[in-house]
Amino acid sequence: MRMYLSSFRMGEHPERLVELLDGPGPVAVIASAIDGASDDVRREDVERELEALAELGLDAEELDLRHYFDGRERLAAELLRYRLVWVRGGNTFMLRHALAASGADEILIRLVTQDALVYGGYSAGCCVLAPSLRVLELVDEPEAVTETYGVPPIWDGLGLIEYAFVPHVDSPEHPETEACGRLAEHYRETGVAHRTLRDGEAIVVRS
Repeated sequence: MRMYLSSFRMGEHPERLVELLDGPGPVAVIASAIDGASDDVRREDVERELEALAELGLDAEELDLRHYFDGRERLAAELLRYRLVWVRGGNTFMLRHALAASGADEILIRLVTQDALVYGGYSAGCCVLAPSLRVLELVDEPEAVTETYGVPPIWDGLGLIEYAFVPHVDSPEHPETEACGRLAEHYRETGVAHRTLRDGEAIVVRS
């Protein structure tokens, strides 16, 4: 299992991400965490991710999970094309909904645990990997899922990591640093296993 879990964007050592890949190949950018943004903002943010990956020598394209809400078999075949999925930040609950509605959650769990695919991402893209999304409402808005799709949010994470992921801690330039600090404090007080990262840091998993 190979994963690159960053607090914010590529982090200070993006070469560690490239080292996880076993050869050249296409990269899928999943931006479902910002599906609630306007089309213009979403397009600009996706382009930023594509450019950052291109600077690392990676051939990246967007994989919009909304196009697979009724096509799980198509998505399974599509994901087999990629060496890496890069899952950007935003609203963790919006991302979790898209992963479930498309079936990407089950597919990614299988491919990542079988070491057929590298999982990389930051912020919400890593928070969603925890066993549970409970208490993340201190940072993100679960009601955004209901407002956008008319269904309740999902509170179970993917369980690919055994702890809660807390980004942006002690990162004064990030607007969510105070909220993430409160989230980490709550986990400490309630005994929930968690890892805190400041912006620039990343966890590299190779097992």
